[in-house]
Amino acid sequence: MIIRFFKIEDAQEESVFFLGARQTGKTTLLKQLFPHARYYDLLKSEEYARFLRQPQLLREELLDFPEGELVIIDEIQKLPILLDEVHWLITNKHLRFILTGSSARKLRRGGVNLLGGRALINNFYPFVSAELPDFDLNRSINNGMIPRHYLADNASRRLSGYVGLYLKTEIVEEAVVRNLPSFSRFLEAAALTSGEMLIYTNVAADCGVSSVTVKSYFDILVDTLFGYIVPAYTKVVKRKLIQAPKFYMFDVGVTNYLLHRSHLKQGSPEYGHAFEQLIVQELIAYLGYHGRQHELSYWRTGSGVEIDVVLGEAQVGIEIKSSSEIKDNHLRGLRSFGEDYPQARLMVVSLDKYRRRKDNIEIFPVMEFLSDLWAGKIY
Repeated sequence: MIIRFFKIEDAQEESVFFLGARQTGKTTLLKQLFPHARYYDLLKSEEYARFLRQPQLLREELLDFPEGELVIIDEIQKLPILLDEVHWLITNKHLRFILTGSSARKLRRGGVNLLGGRALINNFYPFVSAELPDFDLNRSINNGMIPRHYLADNASRRLSGYVGLYLKTEIVEEAVVRNLPSFSRFLEAAALTSGEMLIYTNVAADCGVSSVTVKSYFDILVDTLFGYIVPAYTKVVKRKLIQAPKFYMFDVGVTNYLLHRSHLKQGSPEYGHAFEQLIVQELIAYLGYHGRQHELSYWRTGSGVEIDVVLGEAQVGIEIKSSSEIKDNHLRGLRSFGEDYPQARLMVVSLDKYRRRKDNIEIFPVMEFLSDLWAGKIY
């Protein structure tokens, strides 16, 4: 049995929003942790229809619940109007709620009741390496870390269905965009951009739409938990720094599918891109589970010198390389970063066989880095 890292301690005393992309395992985890809670699933058409007609049914059905009891509402973004009833029940009946969602879009727009700060926001992610006793690096790089995909021998069909489900449920049914073909083309362009600086005009030229439309499309990916914007680290010490952010898809398997790449082998450029995304994916999840999701950035100078990851206020600088032996030419960015931020811990995540140190730069084999990360030894 796979035990997920996330425990939702907040739900013991508070109401929480529990947000994560589809099929990351939210429902399975909640049913394991809270088997006796009252559970409403808005993906069920009959449940959705009756609350759509009469939202007050929720209040009527819970009026006699004992104070402090837990209620779970799955896919709350499908009926944001229920949040008014939830708000009343928290305030007047002191019930606790876990409100799950695969999209934060409707919860961030249109004057939706966000419970007056009475519910904490918790994020959930695909599998992380620390959850898998026999974690397989190459499987994760090829299949991604969405549970059903990682565990499959051949994830390509499931990935195809997953992207189709995303377009149907998050984009079409929610009427997020008017032009589905252009958004589908944009998805491939966004995957190609994953891990690169985000220049809206360049993506717009590839998609045949305006840069304003492209920016709105990226906002949709972030709001529907399909991607992340990683800002540039811009606290200047000596050099002129790039301000543009980077974009990453939320799962490397989804990126692989959209870019039509499979059977990735060490030594290829495609493997290197996927390796970098996987490590960033792990870092985002680690920070998110510790409530520090805004502490990740990247660093690039105007002359093109770059490192992949900065943690916090330049406390840690990380370069990610899928090389089996790190050489001096791989360390240029870290050395420049270390000159500007001498207090920073500098490290490379690689496929080196053993951990070693080159001057003030630590070179980590990837499995040792991931083990130290989840043990709290990196940051």
